[in-house]
Amino acid sequence: MAILIKNIKQLVQIEEEPAVWRAGKDMQTLHTIQDAFLLTEGETIKAFGAMSAFSPVLLQNLKESLTEVDATGKMVFPAFCDSHTHLVYAGSREIEYINKIKGLSYEEIAKRGGGILNSAQRLHEASEEELFDSAWQRLEEIASLGTGAVEIKSGYGLSTEDELKMLRVIRKLKEKSPITIRANFLGAHAVPVEYRGRQDCYVELIINEMIPMVAAEELADFIDVFCDKGFFTVEETERILMQGMKYGLRAKIHANELDYSGGIQAGVKYNALSVDHLEYTGEAEIEALLQSETMPTLLPGAAFFLGMVYAPVRKMIDAGLPVALASDFNPGSCPSGNMQLVLSMGCIKYKMLSEEALNAVTINTAYALDLSDRLGSIAKGKIANFFITKPVSTIEFMPYAFGSNKVERVALNGQFVV
Repeated sequence: MAILIKNIKQLVQIEEEPAVWRAGKDMQTLHTIQDAFLLTEGETIKAFGAMSAFSPVLLQNLKESLTEVDATGKMVFPAFCDSHTHLVYAGSREIEYINKIKGLSYEEIAKRGGGILNSAQRLHEASEEELFDSAWQRLEEIASLGTGAVEIKSGYGLSTEDELKMLRVIRKLKEKSPITIRANFLGAHAVPVEYRGRQDCYVELIINEMIPMVAAEELADFIDVFCDKGFFTVEETERILMQGMKYGLRAKIHANELDYSGGIQAGVKYNALSVDHLEYTGEAEIEALLQSETMPTLLPGAAFFLGMVYAPVRKMIDAGLPVALASDFNPGSCPSGNMQLVLSMGCIKYKMLSEEALNAVTINTAYALDLSDRLGSIAKGKIANFFITKPVSTIEFMPYAFGSNKVERVALNGQFVV
């Protein structure tokens, strides 16, 4: 299929020379074209520009049937990239939500067998088919809200058999879904009950059994560790990352959500693609990140849902760092994968400008997926993942109207899916 969208009120996040990411003051840069057109063919973007520059000659050599769309009064954005989710899970955890309302902390709930361990028990009892079907519904939901690429982590297995089960479900989702999916092995998400008091033995299981088996089946693109207070230490994290690197898995780390853990520095040391959460980020962490190619990734939905402190995003950007925003879609700390809401939270809670927040949910999250050469902006040759809005007044309306779905149609890989 070829798609021609005409009379676009504003074509947003266009690039003549694609950027790897946007950092510091450059995060305020958002290139747009008023009264524009966009032409795609097959899976890729073929041309774009002002309507005044459109010529029928562009259509002469198309090899596929053409679908024309009039977008008068509407805008076109690159599809969101969500670089941190746990959307393969079995069942919700709303009872824990009530416990949170009553005042129990995340750590207290975990110590009672709730949290990640609760999800691990439910996942153990679920079949691959059940996990696939429920995850498929979540993928359809986030696609309808404008997401075109997503990372999905394991980590609710906490045994070799169940971690592999999760990753096989993710592989099947990759094969079936039009959404671009990256798989992340997160065996070090929590310590199973049977390993309490001997956490080192569980770390050995991850290193000596899980990682080799995950690699043998080519089930993961990345490896992750929850390096934080009450979970995995810096030393344990580094051992797991080193083993993952031996098997070709690049690091992504949960870090500094609960305290200053050293996780950010560990991520930089091992060239992590991203370090995520970062509620506790100080001068030392910012300085380490400035010397790296690691993307600081904030998860405002989790901080909001858990009632936690918010990361010092303004300080990070003003220091010259890039920042990405992802959903953390999961049953315990952020039961939402709505990236429109994440965009709004970037502005409301982190005091980001609209342009900064839009860069944070497109090109910068594409980088955190190792996909910024293919996704995250409107550029010739990139994959045609984009959405058409309902009639909107300005770009700023996107984060402003935080309770509304502003997306009307979504195209992934050059095909309309919504």
